[in-house]
Amino acid sequence: MTARAADRARYDRATAHLDAPVAIVDLEAFDANADDILRRAGGKPIRVASKSVRCRALLERVLARDGFAGVMSFTLAESLWLARSGFDDILLAYPSADRQGFAELAGDPKLAAGVTVMIDDPAQLRLIDDARQGGSEEVRVCVELDTSLKLFGGRVRVGARRSPLHSPAQVAELARTVARTPGFRLVGIMAYEGHIAGVGDAVAGRPARSRAIRLMQATARRELARRRAEVVRAVRAVVPDLEFVNGGGTGSVQYTAAEDAVTEIAAGSGLYVPRLFDNYTSFRGRPAALFALPVVRRPGVGVVTVLGGGYPASGVAGTDRLPVPYLPAGLGYDPQEGPGEVQTPLLGAPADDLLIGDKVWFRHAKAGELCERFDTLHLVEGDRVTATVPTYRGEGRTFL
Repeated sequence: MTARAADRARYDRATAHLDAPVAIVDLEAFDANADDILRRAGGKPIRVASKSVRCRALLERVLARDGFAGVMSFTLAESLWLARSGFDDILLAYPSADRQGFAELAGDPKLAAGVTVMIDDPAQLRLIDDARQGGSEEVRVCVELDTSLKLFGGRVRVGARRSPLHSPAQVAELARTVARTPGFRLVGIMAYEGHIAGVGDAVAGRPARSRAIRLMQATARRELARRRAEVVRAVRAVVPDLEFVNGGGTGSVQYTAAEDAVTEIAAGSGLYVPRLFDNYTSFRGRPAALFALPVVRRPGVGVVTVLGGGYPASGVAGTDRLPVPYLPAGLGYDPQEGPGEVQTPLLGAPADDLLIGDKVWFRHAKAGELCERFDTLHLVEGDRVTATVPTYRGEGRTFL
């Protein structure tokens, strides 16, 4: 029996009492992935990206391990909820226009001490000030650096369109603005290199493209390491007691950790290891988060139909944003239908061995987005479900 076949047998036994659709997290794989992230970080602390987990129980589990410290959140409402739930050191990774949330933050000493907000524009400071509603607590601020690689005098740009602050001078100027604005304190710098950490460099069947991605990423790593160090020096000249410099992502942990200017690494998706990480050479993780759909039809030889399945991931629409049939191995989508809103035909020889009611196991394309489809995650150890925990959705929290 192959390792994948053994996993399928374990998951089927563990969930035999549960009707599909159902979602699980294999705790052995989850913990092994956490160990791998820590190894690659080389002693630098890991801030856990909550958008990639979206389950408080699993956030608590990983943060209980030595080497993990702090949360990187994705909305202000989520940040405040986590802070009220006992989490501390929460870095909001994206600017917000949540005026009510800012009023709550500025009016509560515990929230203000535990949550750091993101800015890249003086207008965001003005919005926060206007939203205070009398709240006088000092607001902790982090400035985001644009990590994109600019080539040929800026005519070619590689990287996500995030912060407009690209040069050390631009970041330092915003740092000076924060420093002279009452009610705010600059505590950190963040720089997420998505074109390095979030792009696979071994695309199946595309060797030339894969080589081009590896060349781009090597160039981008060198350029960003130099520029990030210059940015940190420029900002520390304004704010000597800067608390942290955050960088990285699951796909670039070891490279970002090697930079002296970086004090902590962000990672989260690597705990679940969704299918997009199959295209990376920088690490190999174990799929930990899966969902199962039930076989409800057998339309013909080599075909079964499962209920549901149309769970695409965010990003540019394409086949790489679709879940992938994982167990049993050898199933694929009908190219004329793909994964459907309410039913999904699956083709392949293993279909003939599946019966009505059997489970087919899938991996989502991305990590935390799976939790927007399921209220609960069943935690599997060996061949048993040892706990069932709510996702954000299961707690009635759909932040985006």
